Amino acid sequence: MTTKQKACELIARMPEESTFEDIQYHLYVLECIERGERDIENGKTLTHDEVERRLAKWLK
Repeated sequence: MTTKQKACELIARMPEESTFEDIQYHLYVLECIERGERDIENGKTLTHDEVERRLAKWLK
């Protein structure tokens, strides 16, 4: 499914009273989910232990 088709499908499922802001937000969330799924497929993720180690530097 193309990006345009996904956007059209998403908009079609939204209530008629949806605002441009509502549509933008839902498209943004959809893009974030797809980006995360691509990262998982490409092995661009961290283990829980690695996240804790990295955050420990910031949370001192």
